[in-house]
Amino acid sequence: MAPKHDLEVYRRFAENLKPTLQSKHIRTISLKEARKKALPHGTKTQCGSYCWRSAVSSRMGQKTVFLGSETVQQGHPNAFQEKLVESAPDMLHKVLQLVRSLPMVRLDRQMGQNPDFTPQCSLYISVADPKNYRLPYAWGTTLFDQERNRKGPKITMIHIPDEHPIRMQILSLPEHRINICLGSDYTGEDKKGFLRQAMYEADKQGMLGLHAGTKIVLAKNSKTGDIERTGVFLFGLTATGKSTWSCHQLGLDHDAGEDTLAVQDDICFLRQDGGAYGSENNFYVKTDVDEHLQEAMYNALTDESAVLENLMVKSDGSLDFLDESLGSNGRGVMQRNKLWVRRGRQQHCIAADSVNLPPLGEGLDAVVFAFITRRNTIMPFAQELTAEQAVLAYLWGESTHSFATRPEMAGESVRTVGTDPFIIGPMGRKVNQFRDIIMNLCEKFPGKVRFLQYNTGGMGEIITRDAKGTKTLVRKVERVPIDLMAAIQRGDLRRNNRYEQGRLTTGELVQVEGQDLNHWKVSNFYSEAEVDDYIKDLVEGRRAYTAKMADEGLADDIIRLAERSFEQMLPSKPTVAIPRDITAPPGLADQPRADEQRDGALPSGQSGRSSWISSWEPRRPPRRLGRWK
Repeated sequence: MAPKHDLEVYRRFAENLKPTLQSKHIRTISLKEARKKALPHGTKTQCGSYCWRSAVSSRMGQKTVFLGSETVQQGHPNAFQEKLVESAPDMLHKVLQLVRSLPMVRLDRQMGQNPDFTPQCSLYISVADPKNYRLPYAWGTTLFDQERNRKGPKITMIHIPDEHPIRMQILSLPEHRINICLGSDYTGEDKKGFLRQAMYEADKQGMLGLHAGTKIVLAKNSKTGDIERTGVFLFGLTATGKSTWSCHQLGLDHDAGEDTLAVQDDICFLRQDGGAYGSENNFYVKTDVDEHLQEAMYNALTDESAVLENLMVKSDGSLDFLDESLGSNGRGVMQRNKLWVRRGRQQHCIAADSVNLPPLGEGLDAVVFAFITRRNTIMPFAQELTAEQAVLAYLWGESTHSFATRPEMAGESVRTVGTDPFIIGPMGRKVNQFRDIIMNLCEKFPGKVRFLQYNTGGMGEIITRDAKGTKTLVRKVERVPIDLMAAIQRGDLRRNNRYEQGRLTTGELVQVEGQDLNHWKVSNFYSEAEVDDYIKDLVEGRRAYTAKMADEGLADDIIRLAERSFEQMLPSKPTVAIPRDITAPPGLADQPRADEQRDGALPSGQSGRSSWISSWEPRRPPRRLGRWK
């Protein structure tokens, strides 16, 4: 039985918190002061930047709970989250006492720069331990200075790292715009606490909060010979390549006027006109970068302005981004204006002038929605999608667990709507809203909206399971080379790649200029019977996940669209449709969700980095499915 949420307790807490946060002992500090207080507790690097190490090095999604009405609650909380809901009244009372007692500071920042939606963010954090000043410094560096007369909304976060780790928890009260982090000193909790709330607020205002990077690409259209200015959305779970491909130059011909401009790397707010408001001024990125493969990111992260955490800093102050022996979730805030590449003898900044993506027809000639997945078996490296298939790609949000993240689930699918583990409220409504926006765009701008899916994983992996369920990696995946993925994206933006319908019913990439794809034919890695098994497994996983999302308000026409895709992928076998009469209360997806809990969330005694994986890189069971009536 689901735990009962006490809405009156939450309301009284929010009311009592307001005067408490006006207490004289809470000092408002500037970003400059936060930096000054933080530096003595960091390690200075040879680059002139500073690096800190946190006790908690990943986000605690499994220990996060949404408190409020049914419209914001987790639909199927895990056992720990149920206990958090039960104990929330006592914990909220304790939070008030701690805020009244502990030395606290406040830092105010602004999310976004636009005339309509600029959340005003206030972080209140305990500095009983002075090294905690690094948290407002790092978080504050990602956002903007507050400007006068901005509309808001106002979002508050209370962060008390001093709470004992045994009581670590993140309490979110979305309807009161309050987030609370207890017992963790990970910067990502502050970043995502505000961004998660902002996405929820954007959705209420008719926009759609997206876990997606954005960029503007100027590429020569192979059909017209003109330079086409394309806005690109890059959806993807953490560690699938959003930041990498938001900042990558793709080998374009800059002398011919081609270019790539990084806009955002993580969160944006999609508007009805196809434009998107940005959220952050600077990027908080995974730091496993290679100087030769990710030039702009490397240059920004080795600038003295970078704010680093949990990296390998050697005794001489040198940085080793690829040494993850002390943890594989190294992070850094890199300044957008330090994203530069060398062109001839010149340094060229690749950051766009604005964090906002302009609308179609007002600065953009076309828009591409690209879904990044990470699969290691039969998934093509690129697929061309119809608008309907794009809705399904957004619905399924597919990736794969690895030996490095969850060894016991290595090779198994993980699905998260929109590849967005930060959704508040029923996830089905997000799919419906995405469908409405893109269909309207396609109708208004025929031929100007395109949909693609990229697999940044690889091909050829084989994992077996014995009678006891123990998994064995028989054959390691061959990762897609970064230069090949760059060529694929370059060709798509120039419109000179060739696609043909494949086994997955989508357009499958068959020709890329300057690249030989013969090696990557699925038949070189698997027998026909093995391919059939992988497709069957894919369909079964998608069907089960679609049934779950039907519980969360997914529109009937999207359910039918999914069912037709299953029939097309397995035409020779009867399919079982999803019942239309599912009316369970809306909620969120399975727990645990795929998020930033990479190697830091491994069980005790397990190593953080598997030798099989390169560095680039519970809700109730679904009900049985019956046929449509």
